[in-house]
Amino acid sequence: MRTVFWEDHQLKMIDQRVLPARFEIASFRDHKAVAQAIQDMTVRGAPAIGAAAAFGLALAGFESASSLTVDLLADLRRAAAVLKSARPTAVNLAWALERVMRVAEKKMEEERSASDLRDAVLNEAQRIADEDVEINKRMGEHGAALIDDGDTVIHHCNTGALATVDWGTALGVIRTAHEQGKRVHVLVDETRPRLQGARLTAWELEQYGIPYDIISDNMSGYFLKSGKAQKVFFGADRVAANGDVANKIGTYMLALAAHDNGVPVYPVVPTSTIDLSIAHGDLIPIEERDPEEVLDIQFQGERVAPIEARARNPAFDVTPNRLVTAIVTENGVIHPPFDVNLRKPESNIS
Repeated sequence: MRTVFWEDHQLKMIDQRVLPARFEIASFRDHKAVAQAIQDMTVRGAPAIGAAAAFGLALAGFESASSLTVDLLADLRRAAAVLKSARPTAVNLAWALERVMRVAEKKMEEERSASDLRDAVLNEAQRIADEDVEINKRMGEHGAALIDDGDTVIHHCNTGALATVDWGTALGVIRTAHEQGKRVHVLVDETRPRLQGARLTAWELEQYGIPYDIISDNMSGYFLKSGKAQKVFFGADRVAANGDVANKIGTYMLALAAHDNGVPVYPVVPTSTIDLSIAHGDLIPIEERDPEEVLDIQFQGERVAPIEARARNPAFDVTPNRLVTAIVTENGVIHPPFDVNLRKPESNIS
């Protein structure tokens, strides 16, 4: 089953807030509810967010009572602004919305009917979803070549089917290597404070039959220094033109430890996540989420932090390009210098 899909004139998504305890499908009939689902992480992962937003625009088209294409387009633009504001760091969100809006604007220029425009928006959203699955499988093939039989891989956050429409980015690489018959063991960072690794990645690995151990985020350095991990793989929410990578908080510390111990570091990203308009990682907006995500953590049924405690909760950090061995995309593996190679025509990045 896909993480994000259109069915019965509704957008349906796996509710990632309740896994692994429960598997539930959430349904949405209006774009504002989709924006809220992106914000509260019912759906998460840059590619999945992009597809959800595209389908959210399709819902907005059907919500609109406008019979004139010019009025319908205005309604779509307002809906796109609402959806785009849901989360700032993942570039796929804006990318998907802009792509769908270009199709809508073209249909208006062609003087198509409002009904044609609505159908075109939905068709483009579906195309984005379908393409995501194929792109992920291509990344899986390219990235699996970097994994040797018997490797232990450290993986941060969740980058599997749950983070995409289906298959996955970095976890999709590991899944592909496993299906090729390679013996792969995964050390799964818990990924605090929302524990996407312990909750989601471990759940996915159970489904695929891939052996793993959950480790707390601060254990990675130990495994890297002691030679018990041979590769590091993670995804990204945005990659700058120079190869700096914004990903789930904790990625920078992991990459530092890997670099210090000579272990290769591989972000796995679709080209839609590479933002050539951003010169370097310091310009990437970093979302800061509700401090209660940190403060609400419990141990043995009791709240960990004092009731009066305050917290900071940046959701992402930026890994400098000097710590990145290579970037895996659907078009191949891109090596340094990233400021040159990310712009090469064969990279097909727009």
